Amino acid sequence: MSATLCVKLQRNQGWLPLIQSVRHGSKAVTRHKKPVHILKQKLIAVTQYIPPARTVPPGAYPSEEKHVQEDNEFVLLLKKNLEEVFEECKMIAVVQTNACSVDDMLMLRHRLCKHSIKIRFFPNQVMRSFLSNSVYSNMAPLFIGPTVLFVSKEPKVKEMMSALRVSPQMTLLGACIDNTLLSSQGVVSYAKLPSLTVVQGELVSGLTMLTSRTAFMLQRHPAHLSALLQQYIKQQSPDDGAEATPKAEEAS
Repeated sequence: MSATLCVKLQRNQGWLPLIQSVRHGSKAVTRHKKPVHILKQKLIAVTQYIPPARTVPPGAYPSEEKHVQEDNEFVLLLKKNLEEVFEECKMIAVVQTNACSVDDMLMLRHRLCKHSIKIRFFPNQVMRSFLSNSVYSNMAPLFIGPTVLFVSKEPKVKEMMSALRVSPQMTLLGACIDNTLLSSQGVVSYAKLPSLTVVQGELVSGLTMLTSRTAFMLQRHPAHLSALLQQYIKQQSPDDGAEATPKAEEAS
């Protein structure tokens, strides 16, 4: 229970009465839990219910033993063909076919054959199984969904990109060019580079210019020296003739 004390004070007659309220609250009652007797604790521990272990029916979880499935002869033949492709071809591009019809695929194959680029079909399961045990294992994530391979013995990236622009349903995922794994953006940047013939021509012209300038610089100093010597000889020849004339007159 709480009590309220009201005190009215009137100091002067002209002042209003001042009322003050003072509240006295009772303390909260806290009840502390008494510790359990040691004998009661032992009794509770002994009589506590322990449920039995849950039995798992056989076959509910997969077995931990891994069954290694051997490849049949057809899969081994496909892997052998893949190994030959990766050894012989310098450009191997992974392209995803999105609702590509048979006519579109034939037209695309005809365009690529003009540049000696072939289209190869391999199942994704066989590709991932082959790549997992090879140095090209980083290409395994590219084989998702319907995919084909564009292969050629020489890296003809510009010709491949020009053929893909005509077929928008074909999406380039990545490529392995000269044993280098490139993304789709990397292949686009590679296609913008000049050809090897152009680079070799620029290199030869630059070396020829440097060689000609070096030869000019080597020949400049001897030529300049010979020109100075000739000028000196010309300057000295009139003096010699003037000295010879008075000597001839004295002799006569």
